[in-house]
Amino acid sequence: MHCRARLGHCILRREGRCSVLAVMALLAAFAATPAAAGPSAETTKAFDEYVAKAEDQIRRQESSFEAFVIVEPASSGTRQAALGRGDTIVDHRGPAMAQIPGGLIHHWAGTVFIPGASVAQVLEVVQDYDHLERYYSPEVLASRLVARKGNDFHIVLRMRERKILTVVLDSQFDVRYGRLDADHQFSWSRSTRITEVTDADGPRERALSDAENHGYLWRLNSYWRFVQVDGGAIVQCEAISLTRDVPTGLGWLIGPLVREIPRESLETALRHTRDAVIERARRGDSTATERR
Repeated sequence: MHCRARLGHCILRREGRCSVLAVMALLAAFAATPAAAGPSAETTKAFDEYVAKAEDQIRRQESSFEAFVIVEPASSGTRQAALGRGDTIVDHRGPAMAQIPGGLIHHWAGTVFIPGASVAQVLEVVQDYDHLERYYSPEVLASRLVARKGNDFHIVLRMRERKILTVVLDSQFDVRYGRLDADHQFSWSRSTRITEVTDADGPRERALSDAENHGYLWRLNSYWRFVQVDGGAIVQCEAISLTRDVPTGLGWLIGPLVREIPRESLETALRHTRDAVIERARRGDSTATERR
């Protein structure tokens, strides 16, 4: 038991030789256990039920000026001051990681303030689907707009997740935009397919079959809100994702990593959005045109 505790501690701290040994153990243990043909019908049903309840709450928020953006209260200090400093605030909504049969649901919400920005300028970045890798690299390797009909978009992304393991995923999303008014706008993004890729951009690149899939990411829904306020724009994103569950006996080893990856991915996406909007405005790239 002492050895297990010590090994888990070394992974989190990433210290010296012990960290190298921990990485080797994690790679051998987790990468060697495919998730067996993707999410089961039971897993998918449980995820869909969770999402349906979450989306009911999101709809209520998006229909109210007062509740459109919610920043969880801090135990000490003020979140408003942190946002004003340019910090990205990320909190879990409900349980940060909910166990369901055969899988794990991760539910986080993050908020960032972009000084001097308009909602239109933010939308110019997030809707630039043919060039998202410019703003969200290295997490987004490539992107493309496949189709658009009014406020509905169908896009494809090649994404990379890297935290000890490096995973490349080809994904497709349906995205819909809406608004309460010009100063309160939102989007819903739901994954329609996510495929794990091995040897990405190499001579042996191929998409893994369902039987080979490791289950690093099965589903990803993102709910963005954009609000015009004095001095800039507030951007909030609520992300709900589905991954495989942690193999029996390995929770002590990789559980902390599984919990942290969705939170860190959301924080990084918001930070990239803020930086891209500010940089485009600095260069004068923004047309600042109003959507619709």
